[in-house]
Amino acid sequence: FLRRFEATSVRDLMAAMQRSSAKVWRGQPKKDRRLALIDADGTQVETSGECKQGMDISYKGRWGFGPLVVSLANSQEVISVVNRPGNRPSHDGAAAELDQAIDWALERAGFENVRLRGDTDFSLTTNFDRWHEKGVEFVFGMDASPGLIRRARALPESAWRSLQRPERPVKRRRPENVKRRVIKEREFKTLKVVSEQVSEIAYSPGRAEETYRLIVLRKHIEVSKGQLLLEPELRHFFYITNVPASEMSPVGVVRESNARCHQENLIEQLKNGVQATRMPVAEFDANWAYLVIGSLAWNLKAWTGLVLPKKWGARRLLKMEFRRFLAEVILIPTQILNSGRRLIYRLLAVNRWTQLLLYGTQDLRRRRTA
Repeated sequence: FLRRFEATSVRDLMAAMQRSSAKVWRGQPKKDRRLALIDADGTQVETSGECKQGMDISYKGRWGFGPLVVSLANSQEVISVVNRPGNRPSHDGAAAELDQAIDWALERAGFENVRLRGDTDFSLTTNFDRWHEKGVEFVFGMDASPGLIRRARALPESAWRSLQRPERPVKRRRPENVKRRVIKEREFKTLKVVSEQVSEIAYSPGRAEETYRLIVLRKHIEVSKGQLLLEPELRHFFYITNVPASEMSPVGVVRESNARCHQENLIEQLKNGVQATRMPVAEFDANWAYLVIGSLAWNLKAWTGLVLPKKWGARRLLKMEFRRFLAEVILIPTQILNSGRRLIYRLLAVNRWTQLLLYGTQDLRRRRTA
């Protein structure tokens, strides 16, 4: 079945998935469609096959593929996924996919605005002016080039503001950290962040004409080796954005960029939950089709949480792992009877989601007939 797909038919399948997603979002409240958070990232899929089309050696020296994933952080659903050889950089083809995602969010899904997020590989400065003129917001990481580091070190101390990370609540007493003890006993080099400060610089990239906000994150790192304290290190990280300072502070920009890391959980679910990255056949486009089909299975979970009513706890499905979703919502033993010219579905098991399926489905039917 997979071998019947070509590149054009895979694109058609992905377009159909986007149409369904847009229809779901059109039915959401307007307050939920104020801002679409679109994340982009590449991942590595290793394979032990030797005859698979398009496989290549990654920068880690492993054979495989390097899919590009563009997702909507609002619901953790996949907008588009593109199969690529393993030697391609993360940003390869990302601009075209991001443009398509922008059009999908603004013109089809009914969002009022869009914000793009990505790591340093996706700082496609050639497109910054075009996106900015279109009203699209973005928050990207920037490579710590020597020139930017010099500008950051030249800032006066009064320009820096302390960054406080939220503390994680301790729910239980943690056991001994064996890893930390072994590192200390064997005198391995250890890095520990002592403090963080943020500042802001007006910056115009070389391939852009507009001036944007460059947020600098400075980390004071304590270096130790066994019982010895070595000379501390000072490292700088950079983020570029066109979001006005009145709407997002420098600390907010750093936290917004860090929030993009949640996409790693989505990619992990595609790999190990849905198993969409198995690359089961030899043909390149066929494996791409398998990627899209697996992403569609993941999106069905998100659409279920968006379509069913909130009062029955449907939004909890958005954060649920796929295997749990299968076990508790999909794989419910049911007896189907044909009696009195009607189909009767008799549930043979009951769990916490039975009420959502029964009453939520009735509510959805009433809304469709209204």
